[in-house]
Amino acid sequence: MYSKLSDLARSNPFHNPMLQDDGAGRTLAAAAGGASDQYSCEYGSSKYFALCGFGGVLSCGLTHTAVVPLDLVKCRVQVEPAKYKNTVNGFRVTLAEDGVRGLAKGWAPTFIGYSMQGLCKFGFYEVFKNMYSNMLGEEKTYLYRTGLYLAASASAEFFADIALAPMEAVKVRIQTKPGWANTLREGVPKIWSQEGIGGFYKGLPPLWLRQIPYTMMKFACFERTVEALYKYVVPKPRSQCSKSEQLVVTFAAGYIAGVFCAVVSHPADTVVSKLNSAKGSTALQAAKELGMAGLWKGLAPRIIMIGTLTALQWFIYDSVKIAFRLPRPPPPKMPESLKRKQAQASA
Repeated sequence: MYSKLSDLARSNPFHNPMLQDDGAGRTLAAAAGGASDQYSCEYGSSKYFALCGFGGVLSCGLTHTAVVPLDLVKCRVQVEPAKYKNTVNGFRVTLAEDGVRGLAKGWAPTFIGYSMQGLCKFGFYEVFKNMYSNMLGEEKTYLYRTGLYLAASASAEFFADIALAPMEAVKVRIQTKPGWANTLREGVPKIWSQEGIGGFYKGLPPLWLRQIPYTMMKFACFERTVEALYKYVVPKPRSQCSKSEQLVVTFAAGYIAGVFCAVVSHPADTVVSKLNSAKGSTALQAAKELGMAGLWKGLAPRIIMIGTLTALQWFIYDSVKIAFRLPRPPPPKMPESLKRKQAQASA
């Protein structure tokens, strides 16, 4: 499969950056002062997709684990708003009851679950982006690239959530049900004995509802924001920017995308938290119980968390690509064939 994708990957606007022009009549490789061996693998190869998946493991696993304290308080505000009235109060109550160590509850399932999710999210996104691009062809890929980003990210997230769901179920129970379990080793056998395999996946449908719109916004908004920043804000082409300057653009675009992600996915996130903490409840029942106002509880800390988290994820992911010398195509440009067609149409 990967070898076929590798052969096809060269025919779309996301192809090997060494073949793209920087706007000054030079290929990107020439502009960077390097030759074809400056990259560790070919764009669209199995090694490329594998290393992209590894970048996803680091970007998602590390960042989600780093914000466990904020995530814990956010979940408690969503599930028990009477006790945890807001973010600040949630931290105070948690520290008073559990101490500083209590803020780290759920770190193990968070790290494992989101590492697995990151592997599928970023790895499959690159696979599906190339696959759908080759189905559309070069011109339609450029014209409908936003739709392509949305479709590729939604497809990747479908599988990523299947990988995440079991650990997410354990994490939410540890964080929102005091005394239920303190560690991953305690939580997994409890769910298995009480609810069977279904207990690990009962939160999957609302997880899809939360994560798929989130990921679609995350990737499509990021890709188009990067494109806009280089076009309207950055005073020089990306090929003339240093690696550190490119990473600054990556971080800024990631944060902008993260804010939109948080707003789009928050109601479903609240339902997931409520559902996993209430045994036997359904997504519809949880939503009715929460009400419209309750669905938006905890939005402020989630915007802070998701904005920072998304920016860091893209920063880490792009840094991994740089560290492993992976091809990093610049924002897509209009194909010459499409330019000619438009010129003929306007003549």
